[in-house]
Amino acid sequence: MALDGTSREVYEEIVRRNPAEPEFHQAVFEVLEAIRPALRRDPHLRDAAMLERLCEPERQVMFRVVWTDDAGAVHVNRGFRVGFSSALGPYKGGLRFRGDVTLGTVKFLAFEQIFKNALTGLGIGAGKGGSDFDPAGRSDAEIMRFCQAFMTELVRHIGPETDVPAGDIGVGGREIGYLFGQYKRLTNRYDAGTITGKNPLLGGIPARPEATGYGTVYFLEAMLGARDDSFSGRTAAVSGSGNVAYHAIARLRELGAKPVVCSDSGGYIHDPRGIDLELLHELKLARRGRLSEYVDHVPSAKYVTGGTPWDVPCDLALPCATQNELDEQSALRLVKNNVRAVAEGANMPCTPGSLQIFREAGVAVGPGKAANAGGVAVSALEMQQNAARERWTFERTDRTLRDIMTDIHRTCLETADEHGVAGDYVSGANIAGFRKVVAAMDVCGYI
Repeated sequence: MALDGTSREVYEEIVRRNPAEPEFHQAVFEVLEAIRPALRRDPHLRDAAMLERLCEPERQVMFRVVWTDDAGAVHVNRGFRVGFSSALGPYKGGLRFRGDVTLGTVKFLAFEQIFKNALTGLGIGAGKGGSDFDPAGRSDAEIMRFCQAFMTELVRHIGPETDVPAGDIGVGGREIGYLFGQYKRLTNRYDAGTITGKNPLLGGIPARPEATGYGTVYFLEAMLGARDDSFSGRTAAVSGSGNVAYHAIARLRELGAKPVVCSDSGGYIHDPRGIDLELLHELKLARRGRLSEYVDHVPSAKYVTGGTPWDVPCDLALPCATQNELDEQSALRLVKNNVRAVAEGANMPCTPGSLQIFREAGVAVGPGKAANAGGVAVSALEMQQNAARERWTFERTDRTLRDIMTDIHRTCLETADEHGVAGDYVSGANIAGFRKVVAAMDVCGYI
C-alpha cells in the first residue's frame, strides 16, 4: 500500500465502515495517494479531521421505486441520491439508470464529482444519484412511468439551491424531460434550474449533449499542445458509442484526428477509413440499436467480439464507456503500440494498475475528474442561464466550454509542477480540487 500515516488510517477506516463498495474504496485511495505531495508540503491540511470529513458523504438517501410495465405488472427498483459535498455550492451531479447501480457505485461517482466540480471554478458542490432500473428494451411509456415514480421520492431532496441532478448513463434528454415534468407537477413551480440537461424548450442550454465529449477532446488538445503535438494525422480509439463517445468522435474528426474504433457492450468496430458519424448516430443515438449492425452498411469495417478497443494500434486513447474498463493488459498493449496520450471521457475508466503502467511509460493521462469535466461545467452554465432567464447560443456555450477546459488543463499542469510531480495530470487534478474544497470547508467551521 502506497499510503502512510494518517492517510492510511483514514483509508482503512473507510474500508471498514463501507464494506463491499470496492469502487468507492478505489476512488478514495486514488485521491489519498495523489494528494500526498500536498500533505507533505502542508501537514496542517490533515488538521480538524479534514480527510475524514472529506471522505464521508454529507447525506445518503436510498428509496423504493414502484412502477408498472405496459402489461400492468408491478416492479420494484431502488433509487439513490448521495450529496457528498456542499462546500462550494449546491450538490451537483448526474443520475445513472443501469441494472448494476448500487449505493457504492453512486458514492464513488459522487466522490469523484467533488474534485471535478471544484476544478470547473463554477461554484457547485458534488452529488450523484441513480437507480438499478435498466431502460434498455423498455418502451417510452414504461420509462416515463418509472421516471415519474422516481421523481415522486426524489423531489423531497432536490432544488436549485440544494441539489441539482442531471443525466448520466441511461439518462438522456428523454428521461430528463419526464423527470422535470413530474417535478413541476409535484411542486407547482417552474424551477428550471433544479435539473440540467433539459430540452432547450424547457430551459436547456445549447451544446449540453455535446459537452462531455467535446470537453474531453479540448482537454486532450491542450495536453498535446503542452508536448508540442497536435491532432493532425493521429488515429484515435474511443470506447463506448453513446452520447459521450459519439461527440468525442465528432470533435476529433473536426480537429484533424481520425477515430477508427468505438465499442458497445458486445464488442468493438474497427473502421480503418474512420468511423462513419452519420451511421453511428443512426444506429446508437437514434435507433438505440447494436453496433454490430455497422458492418452491414460498411463491409470493409470489422466488428470484433471478445476483445477490447485497445487491441487496435492508435496514437490517442479515449475511454468513454464506464469505470475500470481499461485494465493493465490493455495499458501494456497501448504502450507497446506507442500510444501518445490517454484522456478519460468516463469516470475512473483506468484501473490503478493501468495508470501506473502509463506513468512509468511516460504516457500523459488526463484523468476523468479533469478531462470529462465539460459535462458538469456546461450543466453549471445551464444553471446560470436559468437563473438569469437568458438564452445562450451554441457558439457562446462551446466557446466558454473550451475556455474552461483549457483553464482546467493549465491548473492541473501548474499544480503538478508546483508540488514536484511535473506533468502528472492525475496528481495535479486531485491536488488542485482537494486544496480548493478543503479551503472552503475550513472557512465554514466544523460541519
